[in-house]
Amino acid sequence: MADTKEVQLARDLLSGDLAAFDRFVDTYRSKIFQYSYMMCGQREDAEEVAQETLLKVFQSLDQLREPERLKAWVFTIARNACYMKRRKSVFAPVQELSLEELMPASSDDGGQRRIQIADWNALPDDEVLRKELREVLDRAIGELPEIYRAVVVLRDVEELTTEEAAEVLGVSIEVIKTRLHRGRLALRQKLDQYLPNAARN
Repeated sequence: MADTKEVQLARDLLSGDLAAFDRFVDTYRSKIFQYSYMMCGQREDAEEVAQETLLKVFQSLDQLREPERLKAWVFTIARNACYMKRRKSVFAPVQELSLEELMPASSDDGGQRRIQIADWNALPDDEVLRKELREVLDRAIGELPEIYRAVVVLRDVEELTTEEAAEVLGVSIEVIKTRLHRGRLALRQKLDQYLPNAARN
């Protein structure tokens, strides 16, 4: 279910309420930049994508048919702008890492291959929120293959629903769930390299 405030914001935008444009920018500017930065990987590209997205939103408001889908609509525009930027950018990576390169290491145990993942439950909440971990997490997300990074950013960073993420990326809900699971698993491997040390501090 769409957030009531966002639905009202969308309706106000569609009615031409000038104050709504300011509210929209205040609400979405940092979200769009954060999404663009995590997807594009470079501040310069992200700033351009965020500006292009805001401009496109205002130019295309008449295309927003359902106010309750404002968030998904905005991030679809941001995704398209990011794809275009990545194709042209001097910062675009030469190659993407494969998921296999990021998956947790496994070990043989009686012929069975089992993934070894550290237990995070023993860590206090404030440890997880430390700035150093935030930087590690951002870097780990940035290293995910794009199909997983896109889902993780939309669901876990921008907090879109599974349905909204599916709409933004143009895939089924089941695909979103699968990619989110695999993306989170890959992230845990990266974080597990850091967390055992953090737990001892």
